Amino acid sequence: MSQHKVVLLLGSNIGDKKNNLDIALDKLKSVGSLLRNSEYLTSEPVDFVSSNNFCNIATIIFTHFSPIQLLSEMKKIEIEMGRINDSRKSGGYTDRIIDIDIITYNELKFSSEKLEIPHKKHLFDREFSKILLKDFI
Repeated sequence: MSQHKVVLLLGSNIGDKKNNLDIALDKLKSVGSLLRNSEYLTSEPVDFVSSNNFCNIATIIFTHFSPIQLLSEMKKIEIEMGRINDSRKSGGYTDRIIDIDIITYNELKFSSEKLEIPHKKHLFDREFSKILLKDFI
């Protein structure tokens, strides 16, 4: 099995946000080895209104999982941590205890109903993402 280099972006805007990110990072060790993390960054919600700001972090992992397998494992982590709404299913963003997005997966370009790699909104549209990812991409 080969190792795949994956950049992930995590965010939380409910409860102890930094602790939520730390728990998610620890749980991600079940899908691969964490190479390095960015600094934590606070940002305002994007594409929805909330009084709860986000705490965000980027990380690089190495994994044997395929993109779809990795997405499935990340969704399991989100659900285990108490995430209720999935923005793809609900059609909009809401407050969330944890959000984990695949930003890049090696040099892969992939698009399906469930997943788009690279994650163009984070790479090109969202300022907080560009700050977190500047040394990762």
